[in-house]
Amino acid sequence: MSNTADIIIIGAGVHGASLAFHLAQRGVKATILEKTFVAAGATGRSSGLVRMHYDTQVDSQLAWESFRYFRNWKELVGGDSGFTRTGFIQIVAREHQDALRKNTEMQQRVGIPSFIISADDVKRLAPAFVTDDFDIAAYEPESGYAMPSDTANALMNAARERGARLVQNCAVTGIQTSGGRVTGVETAQGLFSAPVVVNAAGAWAGKLNQLAGLELPYDTWRHDTMFVVRPPEIGPSHPTVIDFPKEIYFRPEGGLTLVGLEDGNPLGESPDGDADHAKAGFVERAIDRICERVPVMEKGGLHSAHGGYDGITPDQHPLLGLAGLDGFYLDCGFSGTGFKIGPAVGLCMSELILDGAAKTVDISSLAPGRFAAGKIVQGNYQNIWH
Repeated sequence: MSNTADIIIIGAGVHGASLAFHLAQRGVKATILEKTFVAAGATGRSSGLVRMHYDTQVDSQLAWESFRYFRNWKELVGGDSGFTRTGFIQIVAREHQDALRKNTEMQQRVGIPSFIISADDVKRLAPAFVTDDFDIAAYEPESGYAMPSDTANALMNAARERGARLVQNCAVTGIQTSGGRVTGVETAQGLFSAPVVVNAAGAWAGKLNQLAGLELPYDTWRHDTMFVVRPPEIGPSHPTVIDFPKEIYFRPEGGLTLVGLEDGNPLGESPDGDADHAKAGFVERAIDRICERVPVMEKGGLHSAHGGYDGITPDQHPLLGLAGLDGFYLDCGFSGTGFKIGPAVGLCMSELILDGAAKTVDISSLAPGRFAAGKIVQGNYQNIWH
């Protein structure tokens, strides 16, 4: 088979798969090069939250457009994303209530079904929760979670059905250029040529940027999660929650509850580090936190714990767009929050590559050159969550 393509995508996580799918819908058959297998990196380790609450409009718009896909997956993509509606609650400390209200008002202007509810309302939704340390919360009744590996594989299968080519066990080792533009890549399986190359390699994207001669601020970010067996007193399920007073988030999955922490996540480690086990001390800290919010969890039991790596930028927003070389695009740096916006980012990036600009959501503020221009992305209100 010829190793010449119209577009090469490096990385088969949810973002590489989404871009391949949206390009294929436009009749462009991309070749996706993956160093191991689909969803092997950040996607496969994602917590899978599907919610729209952000403090910047571009993030909320991307999440809202993506939600259209999660809600109508079989019709729009095919296969199954595993989306499960649980409702989503954003809890903040009392001193951040004004920011929470303003963020929710912004989301409502976008069209998102998001509402301010009282602590008493949270108690009615989740009787096992402690609610005496906050007065209000934001609530999205339609939100929940999806299964990240299923989502990425469904997008990739749909792309391949439309003509995309997936090459697995194919690590990229070099970026080929000529006259200031990209011409292809060197890999463990030989040379692949294309006038357009997209770096969607997640935690490994920084190394590829260096191979392309780019000097961009980019690092790795490690995040551990655990699953606990939920005690029957809580009931068959509970809402998905981001809890900033406790610096924790959690969601149900069958009879288990996934728990992650918002603090103590190290930067700068090798993305090839041990992701099969959580860091020492993580489980103990996570158990303490979840029991502070849901005391009856003390009757639960540890099921499993693991880690994961993603790429992170200084403003914790992705790099989306052309960078350095003509034809070299970045679709990376999602800083641990990229899963839920994957469908929309793939659509917007396909528009940017094929039409010169994204029209579904304006992603120009996320261009890779923003750091050199001193235009970092900041929350419209008070940036109190990652």
